[in-house]
This record gives sequence, C-alpha cells and structure tokens, in this order.
Amino acid sequence: MKALDTKLWRDLQRLRAQVATIAVVVAIGVAGFVGMFSVHESLQGSRDSFYRDNRLADVFASAKRAPVHLGTRLAAIPGVAEVKLDVVMDAQIALPDADAPVTGRFIGLDLARSHAQRQGLNALTLRSGRWPERGRALEAVVSDRFAVARGLKPGDRVNAILNGRLEQVHLVGTAISPEYVFASRGGAPDDQTFGIWWIDHERMAHAFDLQGAFNQVALRLDAGASQPAVIEQTDRLLDAYGTLGAVGRDKQLSAKIVADELSQLKVMGTVLPSIFLAVAMFILNVVISRQVATQRSQIAALKALGYSDGAIAWHYIKLSLVIAGLGVVAGLGLSLVIGQLMLGLYDEVFRFNNLAYITTPWLVVVATVLAFAAAAAGTWTAIRAVVRLRPAQAMQPPAPPSYRQTLIERLGLGRRVSTGALMVIRNFERRPLRAAFTVTGIALSVALQISGAFWLDAIAHIVDVQFRQVQQGDVLVNFHRPVPLNVVQDLQRLPGVMSAEPYRSEPVRVRLRGLSEDASLMGLVEGAELLRAVDEARGPVTLPASGLVMSSLLAKAMGARVGDRVEVEFRLWSQTRTTVEVVDIVHTMMGKQAFMNLGAMNGLARDGAGVAEAALRVDPLAMTEFWAAVKRAPVINAVFDKAGSMASFNETTSRNMGVFSGILTLFAVAMAVGIVYNAARITLSERAWELASLRVLGMTRAEVSVLLLGELGAELLLALPIGAVAGWALATLMMRLMSSDNIDFPVVIEPATYAWAALIVLAAGVVSALMVRRQIDQLDLVAVLKVRE
Repeated sequence: MKALDTKLWRDLQRLRAQVATIAVVVAIGVAGFVGMFSVHESLQGSRDSFYRDNRLADVFASAKRAPVHLGTRLAAIPGVAEVKLDVVMDAQIALPDADAPVTGRFIGLDLARSHAQRQGLNALTLRSGRWPERGRALEAVVSDRFAVARGLKPGDRVNAILNGRLEQVHLVGTAISPEYVFASRGGAPDDQTFGIWWIDHERMAHAFDLQGAFNQVALRLDAGASQPAVIEQTDRLLDAYGTLGAVGRDKQLSAKIVADELSQLKVMGTVLPSIFLAVAMFILNVVISRQVATQRSQIAALKALGYSDGAIAWHYIKLSLVIAGLGVVAGLGLSLVIGQLMLGLYDEVFRFNNLAYITTPWLVVVATVLAFAAAAAGTWTAIRAVVRLRPAQAMQPPAPPSYRQTLIERLGLGRRVSTGALMVIRNFERRPLRAAFTVTGIALSVALQISGAFWLDAIAHIVDVQFRQVQQGDVLVNFHRPVPLNVVQDLQRLPGVMSAEPYRSEPVRVRLRGLSEDASLMGLVEGAELLRAVDEARGPVTLPASGLVMSSLLAKAMGARVGDRVEVEFRLWSQTRTTVEVVDIVHTMMGKQAFMNLGAMNGLARDGAGVAEAALRVDPLAMTEFWAAVKRAPVINAVFDKAGSMASFNETTSRNMGVFSGILTLFAVAMAVGIVYNAARITLSERAWELASLRVLGMTRAEVSVLLLGELGAELLLALPIGAVAGWALATLMMRLMSSDNIDFPVVIEPATYAWAALIVLAAGVVSALMVRRQIDQLDLVAVLKVRE
C-alpha cells in the first residue's frame, strides 16, 4: 500500500465520527435526489404506458345532449383519427353499510359488441370479476379505488336512482380507466363518496332519455395534428348542444392532477437535495481545512521527500471523495426505502396497470457526480493555499493571528461582560465566516423542518376556508334538471332540515380584450349563508345586486380589473351571450370562478328562474332520518356530504403529508447533528491547548465545557430566528414552484410549527453538544500540552 494511501486510511479511522456525520448529510442529499426522481420516473413511466396501452384520448368535450350522427362530422375534422361517443351521468347510490348516499358517475358500455370491439379509446382494464352482460339484471363494473375504499366486491348489490327511477345494480367486477386514474368531482381525493360505474349503454341511454344521443365525446388525434384547431372546431360543432368546452389531455381533470403531481416531485427532488449537498460541501471544507492545518509538518515532510503538489492535493481530495462515496452508497440504499414508501402512498391515490419502483442508471450517475463534485469543491478551496507552501515554510507552525480588541471592548463594554461570554464574542468576531456558515447550516435545518411541516398547516387552512367558511351548510344536493326556486320549500320539509338555499353553478366562457377563459359562474341568493363567496384575506363577500365578482385566478389569467366589462357566454342551458361589469375581485384558492347575485344571473341567462343545486343545513341528531328521506327522493340526482368528504380528505392528506413531514423531520435532525457535531469537534481540536491550560490552572470540566459549548449555544440561538425566516422563504418558494393556473394556495405557517421546528433542531444540537462534552471530559492534558513552540 502506498504511503499516502496508508495515511488516508489512518485519517479516516481517526476522523470516523466526523466522517460518519458528513456521510449521513451526503446520503440524505443523494437519497432525496434519487428517491424523488425515481418516484417521478416510476409514476411517469407507469402513466405513459397506461395511457398508451389503454389509448387515452387527446381531446375531451361534454354537451348537454347531442345527436349521435354528429359523430360523423366530428370524425371529419382535420387531424381527428378516432371518435368515441359516451353517455355519462351522475346519480345517487345507496350502499348497504352507509347511512349517507354516495355519488356514482355512470358511463355506458356497448355490450352488443364484443369486448375487443368496444375497447377503443379510454379502454378499461378489468381488475377483478367479469364484464357486465346484457340481461334482466343491471350489471356493472365499478372503479377499483372506490370498491377498495367502500369494501365492495363482485356479487354485491346496491340501489341507484337513475333519472328519478330506483334501479338495483349488480356489481360483477372492478376496473381501472386511464380517464379516471384520479377520480374526483372537484380535485380533492374522494374515494369514499365518489365512484365510477360502467353499465349497459342501452339501459343507460333509456334511463336518462338519451336514446340516439350522447353527452360526452373523446377524440384521438393524428400525429402532428393541431390540437387548438381541433378544439376550436369541436366547440363550434357542439355549441348548439350546450357544450362545456373541449379541452386537451393536459386540462382533463385526472390527467392534469397526475401531471401536477409529477411536476411537484421534480421540484422536491431538486430543491431539497441541493440544500443537503451544499451543507455537506461546507462541512467538508471546514473539516479538511482543519485537517490540513494540523498536518502542516506532514505536508512539509511529503514535499521534502519529493511528493508533488498535485499528489498531495489529490490525497486530500481522495479523503473527501471517500467520505462522499460512503454517503452515496448509504444514500442509494436510503433512496430505495424513501422511494418505495412514497410510491406506496401514490399507489393508494392513483391507479395504473402496473406501478413498480424503478431507479434508472442516469439518476445514480448524476447523484454520484453531484456528490463527488460537491466534495471536491469543498476540499479544493481548503488545500489550495497550503499545497503551494515551500517545504521549509510548511515545517514552521502557522503564524499566530494578529488579535485586537473586539468591538465590545473598544466601546468600553468589555468589563460588563463575563470572561466566558467575552471569549465567545471574540471567537465570533475573529472567525466571522466560519460562524456565519455554522449559523446558516443550522438555520437551514430549521427551514427544512418548517418546509415539511407547513403542509399540514396549509391543509388545515384549506379545510377551514373551503369546508367551514365557503360551505357552511352540511349537504349539497344536485337535481337532474333546473327546478323552480320554490323547491326550497320542499327541501325544508325533509326530516332534520333547518334551512335551505338554492344556488346555480354553470360553466361559462368569459372574454375580454381578445382573451377567453372557461370558468364556473355561481349564482347565490341575496344574503346567502350556507354557500358563500369568500375572499381568503377579507372573509365573506356580499354580492352586489348586479355585476360580476371575479376570482383572482380568473382575473389574473385575463388581465381583468374592477370596472372592466367582460362578455359572458353561458355554455350549458341557454347558450346566451351578454356583457357585464366586473365589480369586485376576490382571492380564492382554487379554480377560475366568478360570482353573481342569483336573480341577476338568471336574468342574464334569460332561461327562467330555475336552479339545479341547493345547500342544506341539517340537524346532526336527525341525519339518519334525513338520509333515509334523500334516498327516496327521485328528484335528487347527487349529494355532497360535507362531514364524510372532510373525513375522507383529512384521512388521506394527513396520512400522506404526515409521512412526508416525518421524512423531512428526520432529515433536518440529521443535518443539525452533522453541522453542530462537526463544528464542536473542529473547535475542540483548535482550542484543545487553551482548554487544557485552563484545566491545569484550576477550572473545572463544567467551566471549560461552557467556554467551548457556549459558542455553539450562541450559534444555535442565532440560527433559530434566521431559520424561521428561511423556512417561510423556502415554503414560499416551493409553493410558487408547485402552483398552477388553477391553484393559488397561500403559505400558512402556524406559530406551533415554528416552535416545534426550533425545539427539534435545538434538541438535536444539544445532543450533539453533549457528545462533544464527553470528549472534553476525556482530554489527555499532558498529551495536549505537549506542543512545539
């Protein structure tokens, strides 16, 4: 073994504790990078193969009712390769084990054709049971996620109200669809209360009076076809039939949610590992700097024996590369644990044919290169000055620093400060860069902890705004078709209903200065309490008697301001166009929305004074009787149970965010321990002679420890407020990078989150300091004081 390799091995053994802590920080950076991007690659690969194998369409459009012969004209649009026409309707379903009804989205399957023939666009994959067959019984397959959440299996029977008629549905199988990888009514996970059901197309069309008609179309495009041109012509053909507006795959709800999640994984896999690798580079710089400073005489001897500057520099770089290599190996192993844990959570949310964890070679190569580059960069800056020294100069101890009075002493305040505190202040002032780096590293640990925990605060805020401020009612009901406003009187006769308010929600297209955006227009009664327009900062907004109140997301997309007059085109029922003034802009967190007084909205639509939805407040003690009455109400098409949806949402998001927050907490603790422990060890090695001298002069172990650890304590206390600010900034950065044109979540961080982050990092720092305290107690005073003058 070469002499330098022998020295390298001995250095690694002597620095094993510091090597381990640095390697852990590197491992976390590598694990975060490889794990997050591996989950991204696994999800993206599974999604792409599922979309390809099951032939997910490129363009989607809905209509109120369009004739089947329109399919020929749709197929004739330049660039359209294939057309699929569907009948899709939501209906109320009564499950045997649940008081509250749930909503099912029923989709027609052409059972007259063979399975191979009907599996065109948006093909289904059977997960259990068999396909429905035509007969007296109405058979169905249901979405796999809903079946798992509700404990349904082939052979079960449920009751559904299809267009006002009670039907018994026989469940014969479960399936997954590329169109509903994420099945949701509003963007939130809702497996408990919303499922997809596929039944005989003829029975479906007959039940909903859609014989010879369709209300949903999917298009596959030729390679190179212009999607915007196809969407424009599709809208033109469907305009007369109450279209909601055609959208590309990128805006289809399920596909968009999956794509947003993939982009968020990219952000997480880039931002957080960068912090750890930067911290590892800093620690390596400090450790190697100290190593080089204490081995000046050895470097001089090596130079005298003929070793070149390059060979000596390479020796220290190899030391850092070995540490980085240990971190890379440990990080790759940790990435498997993190990746498979996160992929398991995604498997509960998304349904693909096959979701397997895959780590591609390029991720391992890139992570290794980044870790080694960070290690080499941190080392090179530490050794480049020393390796240039001449042997005779390197043989001499380094020149003592030129000390002068600190600022406090020059101001005459030195006598008012204890000796120990003055020593701490002197070390801060004489090594400002090292102190700044240590404080920054600890602050980043706090920031990392906050950036992981604030998601729980954000979710709690979203739940509070959406479920408690916007929707103060307990239940939302939807009718098959618009009904007169006096339906409220009928609803108030249901058991337990204390109050009821009708409202109208309709898709519209808003135009301003050549720009157009599809949005949802909601009409609310004057003085609405059960369902309200809420500004995230101002609270509930009182809608004026006339004029349009626009959400900030919609206003931003269109460049609209208060006072502008916009054109509103009703898309579903009346297909009328009108011009209305923007009278207010409210900050809402989700969706491109607009609000109006219900009477003013009906007047602009010119289609009567009807509504298709209502919000109810129900006595909690009468919920069982209320749900029983709802199940017997044929006019009610679908229901939204706030309590059930909140419970499902909280369960899913709390579990997923809890795992994510827990991982980041462990990472933050590891980083804090690595920084504080190494800072303490380096300071101990530099000041061992001073501390030993003070012990000989009569100071106790505790007094000597305070002089050393007091500096670390001051750095910890300085880092906490800086870390709180950095945590807010990091959370804001991540939220901005993850935001989209339909989501504008505020950064909400509760005081308890700041406090817990500070306490966790402080505890990690104290544990690290106590580990160093043991080494102070075990100082060999004779060996330490044997130094060369």
